[in-house]
Amino acid sequence: MSIGDKIKQEITGIEHRTDITDEQKVSRITHIACATCAGIAIQPIPFADIVVLTPIQAYFASRIAAIRGVPVSESDASEWIKEIIGIVGMGIIAQQIAIGIWKVVTFGLGGVLTIPLVYGLTYAVMKVSDAYFSAKARNEKLNDEQIKAIWKGAFREGKRKGSAEEQNVKAQKQE
Repeated sequence: MSIGDKIKQEITGIEHRTDITDEQKVSRITHIACATCAGIAIQPIPFADIVVLTPIQAYFASRIAAIRGVPVSESDASEWIKEIIGIVGMGIIAQQIAIGIWKVVTFGLGGVLTIPLVYGLTYAVMKVSDAYFSAKARNEKLNDEQIKAIWKGAFREGKRKGSAEEQNVKAQKQE
């Protein structure tokens, strides 16, 4: 299988797969999104994350929409991500600023330590996106309180998963 075929199977055309359930598709897309964003966040450039991560999260949110049968462009997904930020509040922005400051004070050496935070943020974005697009596919709408509750639980769970990924990265660096 070529790299292009693998990318199509696992990301760009995952909604067409019949060998796995929609839940498995969303789980795979969520992990790929989180790992991608966490990997990018390791780079030592302060404050680049804010500009780079949102379009990546929007792309993967559009993949979740496709899996759930909701036609959404990347620009629509980007607007949806901004809406999530507005609903969840300034906490996301404050955390992104904290990542940037952390990279400044550690002279870029603390990038790996951002993995749990960025993984957790991305995980929360993907989980809220899944809940939102699943509801939309059923012609339902989540209210702000539901979105906040999903966000809060998913962020906690995502940070735990991100901490496990951080440990994997540290172990690989020692090998």
